[in-house]
Amino acid sequence: MEAISKRFFLYLSNNKSLDRMAKRWGSKFGADRIIGGEAFSHAIPLITQLNQEGFQVTVDHLGEYVNSVDVAREHVQECLQSISAIAGHQLDSEISVKLTSLGLDISQDLVLEHMELILSKAKESGITVTIDMEDSSRCHAILEIYKILRQKYENIGTVIQSYLYRSDKDLDDLDQFAPYLRLVKGAYKESGKVAFPEKHLVDENLKHLIKKHLLNGHYTAVASHDEAMIDYTIDLVKEHNIPNDRFEFQMLYGMRNQLQSDLLKKGYKVRIYLPYGEDWYGYFMRRLAERPANVSFALKGLFSK
Repeated sequence: MEAISKRFFLYLSNNKSLDRMAKRWGSKFGADRIIGGEAFSHAIPLITQLNQEGFQVTVDHLGEYVNSVDVAREHVQECLQSISAIAGHQLDSEISVKLTSLGLDISQDLVLEHMELILSKAKESGITVTIDMEDSSRCHAILEIYKILRQKYENIGTVIQSYLYRSDKDLDDLDQFAPYLRLVKGAYKESGKVAFPEKHLVDENLKHLIKKHLLNGHYTAVASHDEAMIDYTIDLVKEHNIPNDRFEFQMLYGMRNQLQSDLLKKGYKVRIYLPYGEDWYGYFMRRLAERPANVSFALKGLFSK
């Protein structure tokens, strides 16, 4: 049943008609419980509160699969404005970007031009930019762009997804760059030709990637709400005497709040991933696909006054 539910919500995430309707309906389906608002200005009070509680933040302006240069440039300007606001309000926040929102599907030169603008601006204020991972068809291009940019910028990270067969080799290829990586299970619908079809294999590969990256001596962000994965990481760092400033846990805004607080109280660094923007629909559907319990958010929003 869980597998059927996941396929269903991943199918809905790519439905353009529902996406258009979602933009009109706004947060009626509980989206405001897991996004920071439709504009960055709406997210500032949330980031401030999270920082005061001891959490660090990563913000992500939602949007992907852009096929217009003008729209891609609008996303760039939004990123630049967000960086200025983070610096101006002295927020403890990084930003995360999807390259398809910046023109990846148009041309590599265009997306490199846009990333140079974003990284240069972020570097001025000491802000890190993470290149988010997308579906497997774009994985190679994303990592190649990361490698090009990493040779010039230190304030850059990217993401590796454990459900892809290629991820272990990708980790080896990136090792020379001493990369800051966010390690995740993955949230896109993928073929069994490129991704592990069974959950336990995805979990085992994530553990393998976490261990390899940490023991390679690189900063590691473990992005998971899975307590077994979190406990594995804690046991691993204790066994190998890895200091707490070499890794962090990352979790989504609005999910597993008590777990987030418990980890913070134990002295671990916890970063909250806070998306914002009008294009929240695809992100929201993928979160429902990841964890069926999240459907309750939508139902509560639908039937509340």
